[in-house]
Amino acid sequence: MRKILGRVPVVTAVAALALAVGSTVEFAPQANAEPDAFYEYHGATPLSSIEPGTVLDTRTMPYHVSGLPLPVTAVQLLYRTTDAQQRPAVGVTSVLVPPGSDPAKAVAYQSFYDSLNPADSPSRAVAGDVTFGGMVNASEGVLIAPLLAQGYTVIVDDTEGEQADFAAGPEYGMNTLDSIRAATHSSATGLDADARIGMIGYSGGAIATNWAAALAPSYAPDVDANLVGAAEGGVLVNPARNLSYISGSVGWSGVAAMAIIGIARSYDIDFTPYLSGYGAQVVSRLSNASIANVLFQYPGLTWQQMAKPEYADPNSVPPFVEAVRKIDLGLAPTPTIPMFIGQGANGELEGSDGTKPGVGHGDGVMVAGDVRALANQYCETGNPSIQYQQYDLLSHVPSMAPWSPVALGWLNDRFAGAPAPTSCGAIAPGNPLTPEL
Repeated sequence: MRKILGRVPVVTAVAALALAVGSTVEFAPQANAEPDAFYEYHGATPLSSIEPGTVLDTRTMPYHVSGLPLPVTAVQLLYRTTDAQQRPAVGVTSVLVPPGSDPAKAVAYQSFYDSLNPADSPSRAVAGDVTFGGMVNASEGVLIAPLLAQGYTVIVDDTEGEQADFAAGPEYGMNTLDSIRAATHSSATGLDADARIGMIGYSGGAIATNWAAALAPSYAPDVDANLVGAAEGGVLVNPARNLSYISGSVGWSGVAAMAIIGIARSYDIDFTPYLSGYGAQVVSRLSNASIANVLFQYPGLTWQQMAKPEYADPNSVPPFVEAVRKIDLGLAPTPTIPMFIGQGANGELEGSDGTKPGVGHGDGVMVAGDVRALANQYCETGNPSIQYQQYDLLSHVPSMAPWSPVALGWLNDRFAGAPAPTSCGAIAPGNPLTPEL
């Protein structure tokens, strides 16, 4: 059954007003996804005995945007993958096949759906479901359309996995890589098994893109051999520093609560002993929220408000420290493929202080100094094909406008075989990437 929200235009208008004035209007998260047998593995063979990337089920339908079918075929694949704790899991990816597509190339587009609710996943939107949080997927149609228009088959994965494990970067990366494996080994997609693949993603999509690039040589060397490059923008590097950056901010402070929930879910951590009464209330309210339920709706929220007084310093919570190290890109391997990285640096436009010691300017939610440091680290550890571009006058949301066409052009050049440009040696220094103690 399709879940249509008849008042979506009204709700969206109210959300836009909240963004404009920084009000505390809150929208209650919708219920979890309705049962759908396609998302469950029904085979007799244990998942642990099945290779990652193996296709487990297939269905075909039109590609939907905002519930409306378009003349593009969508092949949805249930496939075997790996979760954040290295356990066998299943994932769903949607392979969009435009008329006249080239079987020798595809682009893996990583969505920024940023939700703790599986109902908001890209595959649900592609299938025709419409939810408030899932309207992010509709907005991404303007980014996917140019890829389809150029004849690329586009792989759109549910990067957060079956539970919507928000912020669990390694899981995002493994899901992305296994979705590429599935797409290139399914006869239904029409892709060659050795099709060349480009990756692209912004914000939450950059989490998946960068982690996939970092993990590919070890987790999926077969995929790594066919990757032409990765374009990303608005990059999460050091989650501990991001927490400090957005704490108390006008627009993005509520994302910290989402990250706590996502980390707890991904790594089976019980943060209850460390939460204040108010923190427990916020966590309960946002347990299946999307970014639409928090952006500009928790102005001034801090870690200290969320935690008991004795845990006012996040580094005094051992499971938190351990978990954020696991999702710290600065501690991950260096990708071997060319990369284009774009990053905004005027987060004051979205209500984030850029003068915090040891943090500096960001785009409102991502820390520019961390992203520069990551790019420099890649240059210094064996990857000279790193192009970095900083948008000093723009914050997170508007930075996507100049980033997107450049990222697409950059990917086109990689498929065309042009030499990858480099910014190595010309990137300004960033923050130390050593983990918090």
